[in-house]
Amino acid sequence: MNIELRAAPFEPLVELARYQSGLDESQSGQYGATAILIGTMRDANDGATVSGLTLEHYPGMTERYLQRSVVSAFQQWPLLDVLLIHRVGALQPNDPMVLVAVWAAHRAAAFAGCRFLMEELKSNAPFWKREDTAAGPRWVEHNTPG
Repeated sequence: MNIELRAAPFEPLVELARYQSGLDESQSGQYGATAILIGTMRDANDGATVSGLTLEHYPGMTERYLQRSVVSAFQQWPLLDVLLIHRVGALQPNDPMVLVAVWAAHRAAAFAGCRFLMEELKSNAPFWKREDTAAGPRWVEHNTPG
């Protein structure tokens, strides 16, 4: 299991390959499914064009919340491993913002765990988004539905 917050851009598929190459050899034959979600920054929200986004968090608090969310996913489904990388700081449209990867023996658990973690990130994790629009900066007051 690996959880990271990063201020620097990252390439999700490179990170996925790097992490997967280091998975525990003793479990390598147990992985029957990998569910991944790569979230990118959109250039529009709530009827406005968005030219940039600043994603803020409380260091320590956010990481603890993400850790608890991953532990909760492991308790609910028979998962084998999880990789979660989330950007913070300044982003531009099309920048990868989040990578959630879940390994399990079967696809149902992998899909369920991945969806759960993504919904936790979007709905409950302590992140705050400030969008740059033509009318000026604005705080995102609600998340879009899944």
